[in-house]
Amino acid sequence: QVELVESGGGLVEPGGSLRLSCTASGLSFGNFRMGWYRQAPGKERDFVAGIGTGSDTYYSDSVKGRFTISRDNAKNTVYLQMNSLKPEDTAAYYCNAQDERDRDYWGQGTQVTVSS
Repeated sequence: QVELVESGGGLVEPGGSLRLSCTASGLSFGNFRMGWYRQAPGKERDFVAGIGTGSDTYYSDSVKGRFTISRDNAKNTVYLQMNSLKPEDTAAYYCNAQDERDRDYWGQGTQVTVSS
């Protein structure tokens, strides 16, 4: 079965950086669209960034210019480089994989806290 495992979350000061990783198993990774979503307490899960099978990338307006999504198909891994972090970026971050039938798979999430 498909399994997505996120890592790299933690506590960082405003203006700092973190890199999240999501390693996938049980799927043909290169054929899946990959993405990152986040959910703050009491709020809905929101799209953050996505990368297609051709490495085309998409970002929410709130992170454009600060976050970069990338993928390494040889390692079955997608990354989210987060720079210039703000307190409002605090959330649980979830990895998403979507197949050609638009079926979604989710990781368990990793917490990112931006605070001084």
